[in-house]
Amino acid sequence: MTESSPATTVDEVRASMRTSLKEAMRARDRLAVSALRSGLSAIDNAEAIATEPPSTSDGHSPIAGAAIGLGVTEAERRDLTVDDLRALLRTEVKERREAATEIEGAGHPDRAADLLREADVLESVVTN
Repeated sequence: MTESSPATTVDEVRASMRTSLKEAMRARDRLAVSALRSGLSAIDNAEAIATEPPSTSDGHSPIAGAAIGLGVTEAERRDLTVDDLRALLRTEVKERREAATEIEGAGHPDRAADLLREADVLESVVTN
C-alpha cells in the first residue's frame, strides 16, 4: 500500500483507498482488492440516508407507480467525519478478526488467514 502522511479529510482517505486499490489490482493481490472494495462500500453505505418513498404518479402516467418530479431519484448523503470513517473501518477490522477466530476454530485455517490479511489491509488505512 502507499505510504504517505495521514489523511485529514474523508475525501483524502477515500482517495488513498482508491489509490491502494489500483495498486493492489496491478499487483493481483486479491485479498487487498477484496478488503479495499469492501471498505469503500462500507463507507458508501454509511453515507446513505434512509429516505421516504418518492411521490408516485397520479395514475395518468404511462408507468403506474412511477416516481415523478425533478430530482426524485437523487438521494442526499450523510457527511462523515474522518473519525466516523476510521471508526467504521475499525469495526470492519474487528468483524474480520472475530470471524477469522471462529472460522479457524471450525477447522478452516486458510480462510481464517485470508480474513486476517484483509483485516491487516483495512487496519493500514485506519493507522495512516
